[in-house]
Amino acid sequence: MVQVKKILAAVDLSEYSEAVLEHALLQARSLQAELLIANVLNQRDIEAVRSYVSANQGPSSVDEYIEGQKTYRRQRIKEMVQTLGGDPERTRIVFKVGIPFQELIALVTEEDIDLVVIGPKGQTNLASVLFGTNAEKVFRHCPVPLLSIRGNGREDLRSRMLLTHA
Repeated sequence: MVQVKKILAAVDLSEYSEAVLEHALLQARSLQAELLIANVLNQRDIEAVRSYVSANQGPSSVDEYIEGQKTYRRQRIKEMVQTLGGDPERTRIVFKVGIPFQELIALVTEEDIDLVVIGPKGQTNLASVLFGTNAEKVFRHCPVPLLSIRGNGREDLRSRMLLTHA
């Protein structure tokens, strides 16, 4: 049996993020594992900002946008961790820029992850309908076990946990 020492929670601040994070925190606590929280700034969004900045000669640069997003997202993730009873200082948050599923798969290898916790889908758009979601691609390519958190809220998670542990 493989011992789980390091867990990766993929948090994109979508409606599934709180349930994913709650489950990852519970798993990390019960397995006494390290928790790494990953958030990927989608390269598609960065390119859209780059186009806007160059077309409008706006006052902000792409680098300022990325740093602003990281600051905002770090704060939101820390708030969620604290709300869920976790210690924001005992979790590590990693930001990547790129194609989300590729960055998450790369993190699994780079960080020697034993278990991935992810939602069934994240922030969706037409591209995900046509080409599949990043979550689906992580499911197909992930080299380690993963937990897919179904439902989009804490109440869904709690009721499922009560049913499965009753």
